[in-house]
Amino acid sequence: MTASMKYYVSLSATLFLSASVAFAQQPAPRPAGVPQGLNIGAGPAGGYGPLEPEAIARGKEVFVARCAFCHGSKGTGGEGGPDLIRSPLVLKDRLGSTISAVVLNGRGAMPKIDLTKEQIADISEFLHAEMVAKTNRGRGSTIDIVTGNAKEGEAYFASHCASCHSPAGDLAHVATKYEPRALQGRFLYPGPPRGMGRGAAATKNPTTVTVTEPSGKTVSGTLVHLDDFIVALNDSDGEFHSWRRDAIPGLKVEVHDPRAGHEKLLEQYTNADMHNVLAYLETLK
Repeated sequence: MTASMKYYVSLSATLFLSASVAFAQQPAPRPAGVPQGLNIGAGPAGGYGPLEPEAIARGKEVFVARCAFCHGSKGTGGEGGPDLIRSPLVLKDRLGSTISAVVLNGRGAMPKIDLTKEQIADISEFLHAEMVAKTNRGRGSTIDIVTGNAKEGEAYFASHCASCHSPAGDLAHVATKYEPRALQGRFLYPGPPRGMGRGAAATKNPTTVTVTEPSGKTVSGTLVHLDDFIVALNDSDGEFHSWRRDAIPGLKVEVHDPRAGHEKLLEQYTNADMHNVLAYLETLK
């Protein structure tokens, strides 16, 4: 093979490889029902893991057919049904982990709804996608969202937040670390459960748990896993412990979640409260 032929063969291979890479990097088409502007690779409130576009689309279809008459087509509330996008129960849910019991058993005026676990998981993805879309709405806008009363926000902070947070301590100069929308998002939705997952990186304020066995022996540590059947933790020495909750009558489990206060407030905030707190936090430069 001559030198020129080798050159053309090499060039052709390079062009073919470049075209293949470019084609592979083209984004997949967005399934029907997935909110526009949604970053599929990011979970709500900065930490649920990637959302699945196909699951979101399926979840929307089931939700609109079975749930929208009470909760609205986007989950923001309707005839007699509460806003699910601001629900702490939905916020904590992972593919049906917390909402399944309500869906399958009903609650208050809500009737039982016969859905498969796969359908409930898809609904969870849809609701989380709507959370992301709502959180991201207006991002990049030049509209000033700091419209509250800082003095009233300071009073609200003193009565609801000061037992855990300090403007001179953990929140010192917080307004210089986050732009207003990000700051608002952090106090409304403080992030995913800490300490969940055996291989998860350590966090500054993990969720901890104390397990008391029927004998009275207690073991405490960072929460690794918790559901209706299993509780697991890493103790202070890094040793892993787990218990079958359904197999040990009398087993007591006490969870200490540093986010619990935020989730409680999420049910109580008025729009004025949220704007006032943000205005106050913006003074902490």
